[in-house]
Amino acid sequence: MDPETPVYMRIAETLRRRILTGELAEGARLPSSPEIARQYGVARNTASAVLGVLVTEGLAIARPGSGTYVRAQPRRRRLVRSWHRNATGGSPFARSMADYAQIGSWDYESRTSLAPAAVRDRLALPEPEGDHPDTMHTTYTFRGDGQPVQLSESWEPLTLTRGTPIVLPEDGPHAGLGVVERMRQIGVMVSHAAEVVSARQASIAESSALDVAPGSIVLTIQRTYYAEARPVESADIVIPVDQYEVVYGTSIWDAPS
Repeated sequence: MDPETPVYMRIAETLRRRILTGELAEGARLPSSPEIARQYGVARNTASAVLGVLVTEGLAIARPGSGTYVRAQPRRRRLVRSWHRNATGGSPFARSMADYAQIGSWDYESRTSLAPAAVRDRLALPEPEGDHPDTMHTTYTFRGDGQPVQLSESWEPLTLTRGTPIVLPEDGPHAGLGVVERMRQIGVMVSHAAEVVSARQASIAESSALDVAPGSIVLTIQRTYYAEARPVESADIVIPVDQYEVVYGTSIWDAPS
């Protein structure tokens, strides 16, 4: 490690290696701040920062009044993001959960809203007229056997869905079918999707909703569905990377030659 690395990070790296090699097993109690301060000859606040790093990384969990313990690491599962799976109807998420013999479910709330600027760009919406809502905005918490798996916010232009049976994504005769199949019901044929993938720390609200440690790293996906050149839906998806990895698949007919 670079000698200019702060001392608390060097100490955290020592403990991190002991955790990752199994020397400190799941559930093991980590040294307390006073113990770290004495062992390494550092100030108490430096020792506290060491434990804070391990908690932020999801390697440890702090239990008030008890101590800091090595956190059980969940087995990472795969979420398949496949155009073929999305285009065949039904819920792609439910099928991903079925791969692990889990029941996929989701909580949701839909309301009309004025799309934020970044989403307006993705949906190619015109400048807003006052504060009049122009999208159906749906927030989701997706679950596998009742446990949170991913979060999503979806926006669909009301110019496309207003007055149709699919205006409410999770209510009505085509509820829960997924964007591609729902759009097909009103004669809109989704031709492709574009996704922008990145990673960042979870917000406090996201950490709480996903039941992960504060500051955990999450995968973010900005997805937009198109009917040829027209954007018909866009979503922001958040997935905890310590629990799930994302697998992409495509038809060989769509692959570049």
